[in-house]
Amino acid sequence: MTSVTSSPSEDRASPRGQAVLELLSSMRFAISLLTIICIASVIGTVLKQNEPATNYVNQFGPFWAELFATLKLNSVYSAWWFLLILAFLVLSTSLCIARNTPKILVDLKNYKENVREQSLKAFHHKAENELNETPEAAAKRLGDLLATGGWKVKLQSRETPQGTGWMLAAKAGAANKIGYIAAHSAIVLICIGGLLDGDLMVRAQMWFGDKAVYSGGGLIADVPAQHRLSERNPAFRGNLMVAEDTASSTAILSQSNGILLQELPFTIELKKFIVEYYSTGMPKLFASDIVIHDKATGDKQTARVEVNHPAHYKGIEIYQSSFDDGGSSVKLQAVPMSNASRAFEVEGTIGGSTELSNGAEKMRLEFTGLRVINVENMSANAAEGTGVDVRKVDLRSAIDQRLGAGHKTTETKELRNVGPSVSYKLRDAAGQAREYNNYMLPVDTGDGVPVFLLGMRENPSDPYRYLRPPADENGQLEGFVRLRAALADPALRSQAVQRYARKAVDPQRPELTDQLAGSAARALGLFAGLEEVKGQKVSGLQALADFLEAQVPEAERPRAGEMFVRILNGTLFELDALAREKASAKPMPADKVQGFMSQAVLALSDAPFYPAPMTFMLTDFKQVQASVFQVARAPGKNVVYLGCLFLILGIFAMLYVRERRLWVWLSPKGEGSQATMALSSNRKTMDIDREFDQLSARLLGRLEKNPS
Repeated sequence: MTSVTSSPSEDRASPRGQAVLELLSSMRFAISLLTIICIASVIGTVLKQNEPATNYVNQFGPFWAELFATLKLNSVYSAWWFLLILAFLVLSTSLCIARNTPKILVDLKNYKENVREQSLKAFHHKAENELNETPEAAAKRLGDLLATGGWKVKLQSRETPQGTGWMLAAKAGAANKIGYIAAHSAIVLICIGGLLDGDLMVRAQMWFGDKAVYSGGGLIADVPAQHRLSERNPAFRGNLMVAEDTASSTAILSQSNGILLQELPFTIELKKFIVEYYSTGMPKLFASDIVIHDKATGDKQTARVEVNHPAHYKGIEIYQSSFDDGGSSVKLQAVPMSNASRAFEVEGTIGGSTELSNGAEKMRLEFTGLRVINVENMSANAAEGTGVDVRKVDLRSAIDQRLGAGHKTTETKELRNVGPSVSYKLRDAAGQAREYNNYMLPVDTGDGVPVFLLGMRENPSDPYRYLRPPADENGQLEGFVRLRAALADPALRSQAVQRYARKAVDPQRPELTDQLAGSAARALGLFAGLEEVKGQKVSGLQALADFLEAQVPEAERPRAGEMFVRILNGTLFELDALAREKASAKPMPADKVQGFMSQAVLALSDAPFYPAPMTFMLTDFKQVQASVFQVARAPGKNVVYLGCLFLILGIFAMLYVRERRLWVWLSPKGEGSQATMALSSNRKTMDIDREFDQLSARLLGRLEKNPS
């Protein structure tokens, strides 16, 4: 016997190193890494990635925004810990493959023909029978039968006390083991491809190549070289926006704290952008006709880029990502919302801004967007279910929404293009801004009265809230603005009150004129916000409601409320007539008076909550469209494709290919032989039972089988 001794240092290092190796190459470690990657991928899918920091603050608040930034959850796929986990997964899976592949290859070549007869009798699938052939002849015949059935066969002769016996060893389904190697190799290839196509190359240039993220503003041409990546960058994925009849060669790579600029070896010129819409207003097709100009050779190549049909040039893929405004020019009419403002016109381009002044108050008007098509659902039931009353429960409606035919004929949609809209921001001297969205044309919302939709929101994450002033008989906002100005004029209010009182009082009872005039003046003053109610000044219908609550007993409020509203409507009608006479405008047509005045009362009541001194109505525009391309150099793409192919083949082999091994021991018995057969498989299924019955009948004939 020989013995091997080792030094104390080797004794200490070997177990520790072996333990680390066992951990890295263990299945539990790899599954744990995969679980973490899956959870991180879910976070990266749910949470928008690489958004500006202010977006996270607005949506989640400063605490969570700071936590996301600290944990890099706003840029999961480029976070150092995500890349480290991917690297460990590659290492773990590679070690697992390296440790098990030699065993698998050896097992593939091994027929295990040295198994003993007694061992065969311990198998679950076993059978015995006598054959009228010598062991050698039977072994060769059975081997030929199995070979025709796709089995690989090996024969072995053995000397026994009864004479020479033969062992037939066969195997099939070896691809099952190959599937194990292919599936694990696929994980390695996909992870390597992901590392190559991810931000690893860009990160490496920032770590070791003196590149830095740019967080400032200004023109792209003015960005310093330290924020620009070379044309030879081996892997990147960025966005490039090109307006019609312009060209660009610099892509933008969004980072969590800024951007990087990626120089391209060519320039993309957009000749024409094409967009088609469904009836719902959703884009059906958007494509770009482009010309690619090679910087090095000056060659030109025309191409058409559509969704799922990218263009290719010099190893770079050009995808159609989306579209945007390319600097459309707009003309806006400033409509005063208070007496301190005056009407004027302003022109600008989307993405630009202009300075405004409202007396001593300075503001900046920023043109943020132009939408030429706005398809909305204008059906009567479009707004059902939006009430805030939690007691509004309609069981039948709730059931109909979830049961029955897939086409709900009771919930028809009336889709209509309501015309262009413009969005803009008004920013004050302190830098605070509100965003506005105004439709160019009046919209009939279902009650027969066309209204202008003037939207406003405080934060980008909030929905727009709309003031809905009615359009006058000419389809303009002028009638409402004139009525609101008249409401703020004491002289016109007094005349309207007196005219209403004279018309409403019976000539036979002139003593009631002063009393009705007092009530009308009180109602109009409350509506205009001239009186304090409950210690504060309010206006609109809320002022009337507060006054009734404070001054009228509860039992008399319904009747008093109806009277006040009737008086208010009559007085406002006279006020509108006086304002028209003063402006030398024609009287409102009789068929439109009621609808206009009903909507005007509601809009006048809500107008004090509109925070801007003026609103800007779109009067004319010239649309310029821009195409947003995603440009990518992805050397790991083919590696990922190869990994996906391996994964498909590997999973198919492991799930649908069964590894089987068959042994037949033939020992001499008289002039014939005694056959003992056994079958093993990596999975116990009913198919294996049927296959064993077929094999035993084919090879041994009707035989004696064990009951199990």
